[in-house]
Amino acid sequence: MKRAKIFIPSKTAMQSGRGKTKKWVLAFESKNTKTNPLMGWESGEDTLGEVLLKFSTKEKAIEYAKKNNINFQVIEPKKSNFIIKSYADNFLKD
Repeated sequence: MKRAKIFIPSKTAMQSGRGKTKKWVLAFESKNTKTNPLMGWESGEDTLGEVLLKFSTKEKAIEYAKKNNINFQVIEPKKSNFIIKSYADNFLKD
């Protein structure tokens, strides 16, 4: 049985905006990984681990998973609290 996670990807350190974090992603969990004893590389025979499907809404991703008999886990995004302050606030004494 195929297993997958449905989530919104987090912003990378190299991004300043949140443009690529608006779509929901269905990522399959890979299995049967092996470690190469000579080089130490990890390899696997399951190609579904490389597949990322993007959806505009969470409901569409869930609908796709149910239609294709995929066990899934939804990971809700965490809300981040933004504190708006001025640059001068960095130099205030507490």
